[in-house]
Amino acid sequence: MNQAALHALLASRANTEGLKKLFDLRLATNATLIKELYFSLYPKDEVAFEKLLDVLKSLFEKRPEKLQTQDLERLKKGNWYQSEEIVGMQLYVDHFNKDLKGLKNKLSYFDELGVNFLHLMPITTRPKGENDGGYAVNSYHEIDKRYGTKKDLLDLTKTLRSKNMYLMLDFVVNHTSNEYPWAKKAMAGDKKYQDFYYTYADRTIPDAFEKTLPEIFPKTSPGNFTYNEKMQKWVMTAFNSYQWDLNYTNPEVFLAMLTNLSKLVNLGVDVVRFDALAFLWKKIGTISQNLPEAHTLVSLFKVCLQTFAPGVILLAEAIVAPREIIKYFGEGMTRGNECELAYNASLMALLWNSIATKKTGLLYKSIINIPDKPDSCGWINYIRCHDDIGLGIDDGFISEMGWNPTGHRRFLLDYYCQGLPWSPAKGLLFMFNPKTGDGRITGSTASLLGLEKALDTKDTALLDEAVEKIVLLHGIVLAYGGLPLIYAGDEIGTLNDYSFLKDNTKKEDSRWVNRPHQNWEIIAGLDDATTPNSKIFHRLKKLISIRKKNKVFADNSNVRLHHSGNDHILLFERTDKKSGVLVIANFNTATEVVDASAIQKMGYIKNSAFEDMIQNKKIKVSSGFLEIAPYQLLWLKKS
Repeated sequence: MNQAALHALLASRANTEGLKKLFDLRLATNATLIKELYFSLYPKDEVAFEKLLDVLKSLFEKRPEKLQTQDLERLKKGNWYQSEEIVGMQLYVDHFNKDLKGLKNKLSYFDELGVNFLHLMPITTRPKGENDGGYAVNSYHEIDKRYGTKKDLLDLTKTLRSKNMYLMLDFVVNHTSNEYPWAKKAMAGDKKYQDFYYTYADRTIPDAFEKTLPEIFPKTSPGNFTYNEKMQKWVMTAFNSYQWDLNYTNPEVFLAMLTNLSKLVNLGVDVVRFDALAFLWKKIGTISQNLPEAHTLVSLFKVCLQTFAPGVILLAEAIVAPREIIKYFGEGMTRGNECELAYNASLMALLWNSIATKKTGLLYKSIINIPDKPDSCGWINYIRCHDDIGLGIDDGFISEMGWNPTGHRRFLLDYYCQGLPWSPAKGLLFMFNPKTGDGRITGSTASLLGLEKALDTKDTALLDEAVEKIVLLHGIVLAYGGLPLIYAGDEIGTLNDYSFLKDNTKKEDSRWVNRPHQNWEIIAGLDDATTPNSKIFHRLKKLISIRKKNKVFADNSNVRLHHSGNDHILLFERTDKKSGVLVIANFNTATEVVDASAIQKMGYIKNSAFEDMIQNKKIKVSSGFLEIAPYQLLWLKKS
């Protein structure tokens, strides 16, 4: 049963039924689907299925009553995560303000900016050396002492609830570290826990896998298997040698991970980011990504979670092609019953493409070919994150633009990674593969958009242009359909951090260049309206405020693209029954125009004037065209 149906059912009974009876009702309602999903993965395993039902009852009983009550309140609200009032920020706790207590002390900063949804990068225990930024986990619910204690997290989540703020944490669902208790028991010779991973005595099966498996980190971790001397076996390590892939063909692994998920959400987590979920099921002869069984497994997690913690939702961390990512919302009988949210990585990559090319044709061509999502699901829209920028743009669409796909990707890498002297961008290459020419881009938003170069060269014109670009991209994300997520530091124009080059555990991973510490000295000076940092912060603050006051920005699947006839312009509309907003963005360094008569027919020009919500004033149209300044963003209000 999807969230909307479950909400309707609970709304009719919440006043008459107790929490336990409502759980029994949810379990009974979802039992058939749970059984179908379970047996499609683990045929004829009746004993394990009965164990699963007992586990679900136990997990509900262990959920704190205050969170059980909150679950019901969330369900009564409907799809709360689609509200126009939610604006998020992603951050590293220790980079933001030392630890969890330090973060709690800075909640007023989020209030000032308008942020009320926090994604904290991994804070659970991890290996002391290389740990993939915390994505090699030693625990799913114990807090690494560098961030504080579990009590500190519980104090934080309690405060967040009191302020109507939401928390998202990662659930590294595909793998553990080689220091995780299961891995340690496996290395000690425990056959039960060796079967929790993909372990093999010789290279026969690993070699069969390797024929079709791609390399995730070809430079630093080639291949997909690592030989473990203690165990004297090969273990699957699709990401890094210290990250062991979990074997979900073993139903005991699913049960154990479901229990881990329960312990995580019981800390007060509202959204769970399912990390690397595309890799969950492995099959020889395939690339072992986005397999149907992986979708079934995620749906099983979801429907089980819905029984014992129905107020918690899932985010799909799958940076894949649009026609693949849309599947993580669920298809067929699981439509709307897989993940409620997914990253809009395609929009992100296409916006960076439009900055480099100054054109929007590829963006249009790609977006209009993305299948419709379920109404109950939504995108997380973003410009930057802790990770790299991949160039997963459809080759066919690139060719239709008259460009060579390989050559175009090479251009984008050169443009952003200092391969073209005239480019304003100062990014770095990540995982460049000379055999294929494939690579990815790292760098902070500000450095990629020219602010670092402008400051280095004292070029005031380039500096102003960089500020406009930063506001432009964030303004598009804030207006587009979905939940906007700002990467901490981008709101103040933070530049690349090159200190990682001096750290032996980080220097081979250029993604650390865009993982800077929050600069509180700059923040203390935001009252100085002349600095680029202040200009960016206050303009984004204004956009966030406008968004939160206008219900038209709620994610009601109401985004409509319009063609302006100008290849430098992006034009899209947000409408509801009462209002409309037309977003116009110019990606060119020159002033561009759009046909005023077309805008008038859409209802955004009246009496030869339009109202820009950003400037909060009406502007006269002096000719038959609307002039859009270089990198200008307009939010036109329907007359």
